Amino acid sequence: MTATTRRAMLSAGLLGGVAAALPLPALRRAMAAPAARLALLHLNDFHSKHDGVDAGAAACRAGRPCLGGSARLATALAAGRAEATADGRAVLQLDAGDQFMGSLYYTAHKGLAEAAVQRATGTEAMALGNHEFDNGPAVLARYAAAVPFPLLSANLDTSAEPLLHGRIRPYTILTRAGARIGIIGLTTETTPQGSSPGPTLRFTDAAEAAERAIAGLRAEGPATIVILSHLGLEEDRRLAALVPGIDIIAGGHSHTLLTNGLAGATGPHPMLVEGRDRAVRIVQSGCHGRWLGRLDLDLAPDGRVVSHNASGQVREIGPDLAEDAGVAAIVAGYAAPLAGWRARAVGRLALPLSIEGCREGECAIGNLLADAMLAADPQAEIALLNGGGIRANLPGGTVTWGDVLAVLPFSNTLASLTIRGGALRAALENGLSMLGQNAGRFPQLGGLRVVFEAAAPAGQRLRSVEVRQDGRFVPLEPDRAYRVVTNNFMRQGGDGYASLRDAALEAYDNGPALEDMLAGYLETHGGAVVAVEGRLARH
Repeated sequence: MTATTRRAMLSAGLLGGVAAALPLPALRRAMAAPAARLALLHLNDFHSKHDGVDAGAAACRAGRPCLGGSARLATALAAGRAEATADGRAVLQLDAGDQFMGSLYYTAHKGLAEAAVQRATGTEAMALGNHEFDNGPAVLARYAAAVPFPLLSANLDTSAEPLLHGRIRPYTILTRAGARIGIIGLTTETTPQGSSPGPTLRFTDAAEAAERAIAGLRAEGPATIVILSHLGLEEDRRLAALVPGIDIIAGGHSHTLLTNGLAGATGPHPMLVEGRDRAVRIVQSGCHGRWLGRLDLDLAPDGRVVSHNASGQVREIGPDLAEDAGVAAIVAGYAAPLAGWRARAVGRLALPLSIEGCREGECAIGNLLADAMLAADPQAEIALLNGGGIRANLPGGTVTWGDVLAVLPFSNTLASLTIRGGALRAALENGLSMLGQNAGRFPQLGGLRVVFEAAAPAGQRLRSVEVRQDGRFVPLEPDRAYRVVTNNFMRQGGDGYASLRDAALEAYDNGPALEDMLAGYLETHGGAVVAVEGRLARH
């Protein structure tokens, strides 16, 4: 039986079951009369940002507004609960995954700081994101033992992994105001390519897993179906259109802000998609704890959504919010060992590496970072980073976490994309467009060999571009698609790299934190001599 046939049969079964239960007039009356009033509080992609971030998602610094942070988020959650209760609404608090990875809190404590804050702030269910697998099953199992709420992933097969088998559920059922809420978790299908789940876990088709879970939930009685998704907005939209029976998708993974009236929003809160048998409401609240979403819903006796608050209630977690004292104390406890952690050795270098010249030509520290990026994504052929993103020298001899954080202070993540050679050439021309101005956009490279003419007009400086294939360099082909790794700042068009944003055939911006990537590379490649080797040559 094909997946298409299964979908058609499941669709008929779901709709037929509803029709058999109620005649059409009675069904319409049931749908029109709200039986429960619910407020869904939702967040996603926190990425261990307990101290908050600035507007550019870098670590907070003196003199700049600090956004998010666990203690302020706790205040917003408590206020959201109180306001919803005062409105006569039952509250459901959900997390769409990727609590892990993104700061020293995770590096040092491997999920225990996140678990402590989630316990204190009242998380009731969480989908597993791809970054929950970054350190393998053992770390995830320890986290699972530390949280009192269900961890969900309907498309994760744990049968061959004893550390996780029985700890991860496909879905859970919560009752609010007499209504059954079925919450189904879905995890990024490409997690094995972008994370480190190990050989024992299997990630299956998300749509088929959702269909099975919906059928199981509906077989037990009427329910409102919430997909707690870590698939990304575009996949959520496809899922909403394809799979019948979904009422709400609370999403993550793409770090998308869906809201009305706030800067940086991609679309409304909620985003409506016409599904196979009902309208599906999709919500997502950015990332890093900078926003908290609230979706107010009126539910019919059969679980369908009668109406929602169309004003799009998403709250920005800004510096005006007071910090919750209890959560601030929890964070301070986990912060205490971090000063010592910064002094920990991560590897060695044979010689010191300087940032001098990284904005005008090839530099050894740029080569080190490009090589680390290629090692972090074995499918990539080319690495591209901006010289201005390299902020400090590295010492010869022992390199510490503090040294790594000084080099990469912006909390950027590894980003990957597929792009054609012609668009990549445009990106390289952008990198060379401000020669002589100490501009941060100057490119550092891996997997490429470039010759440029500094005296030529901007936009015409490239003389040749070659890509390494099978141990030799061959000309870059304009129409061929190449796999490139960069940082999320550049991939999103920063430093003038618009072609990485606009011409990407596919892209993922939320890989491992660059500081973790570099530390891991130094641990396994430490002691090697890193040198300038002709990746960028002036003509």
